[in-house]
Amino acid sequence: MVQLTGTTMWAPLLLGGAIGGVVSDRFDRLRTVQFQLALLVPVVAVVGVLELKGSLQLWIIYPSLLVAGVGWVGDMTSRRALVFELVGAQRLDNAMAYESFALATGVAVGNLIGGSVAQSFGVGEGFLVVAGILIVGLLALNGVPRTGGTPSEQHRSGSSTVEELRAGLSLFRTNKGLRSILGVTVIANFFLFAYFPAVQRIGDRVGASPSQIGLIAAMTGFGMMVGSVIIGVWEPKRRGLAYVGGVAFGMAMLIPFAASGSVSAAALALFLATMGSGFFAATQSTLVLTTVDINMRGRAMGLLSMAIGALPVGTFLLGEIAERVGASGAVVFMASTGLVALALWVLTHREVLVMGRSGDVSAPQ
Repeated sequence: MVQLTGTTMWAPLLLGGAIGGVVSDRFDRLRTVQFQLALLVPVVAVVGVLELKGSLQLWIIYPSLLVAGVGWVGDMTSRRALVFELVGAQRLDNAMAYESFALATGVAVGNLIGGSVAQSFGVGEGFLVVAGILIVGLLALNGVPRTGGTPSEQHRSGSSTVEELRAGLSLFRTNKGLRSILGVTVIANFFLFAYFPAVQRIGDRVGASPSQIGLIAAMTGFGMMVGSVIIGVWEPKRRGLAYVGGVAFGMAMLIPFAASGSVSAAALALFLATMGSGFFAATQSTLVLTTVDINMRGRAMGLLSMAIGALPVGTFLLGEIAERVGASGAVVFMASTGLVALALWVLTHREVLVMGRSGDVSAPQ
């Protein structure tokens, strides 16, 4: 049932990313992000109130997770394309690096706040706090300046939604650079990020207490924060190389994490692994947005969200392997296989390796 909850939330990314991309290219992106936040607030609040009353049913949880997943699609396809509209190509690299930092900070701090509230007061109160934070985010969006962006040229010319959807899906076939980027994303989500369910078991193996397991898990957010800041300060000329290198480094460091014999060793190894994930996350959207035509950015981000949808499949596979060889063995197997898959993909799709800063290239117009 736990695996089903994850699948419910992630399914919209895998199945609806392309549609979300069409929405991003057709409609005002700021309004789209505001709408998805406004939709999430009452859903989260209702779940919290029902939990407080002791009447929360399982059948209510799954639709709420589905709504959250749909909102995630809207966020992925519209918000990051909106960042491009706000800052332009010259400042996109740093903007996306700090956007990744903000996201990682939210993961770390959000888990800390949510866990503390749930432990001190209750799960229902935790949901209400989340609803309150979403309201703050919704209000903060009122301060985002209007970009004057318009729907895509295809929409203005009267093309249908189906035609735009078909054009978006065809990007994977026709745009070699985008295909190279997305392949790395699939590998990263399938082999690298699938480790998280194993943290509990690896923590148990090294004799970690519940609070120490929480500390190990928190390294995911802190490592990504540091990795994102490094990209923002370093400003590497070879963004594509940093993107691929971050994935490779992350998977390589998962091996000592899985084999660690102490809490400190596990925490350090996971911190380093997720620092590589920060390199990956801080460069991913920039590469995608600068590889496609200006009118296809939303649909390109839709394809990216579909690639991210490989995560629950990888997580499920890791769980099945762990049942047979243990959590540590499963993480080592997935990371090692991922390194081989990444090497083979990059050798046959080298376009991503030569991609540079957004300001140094002319994105298709």
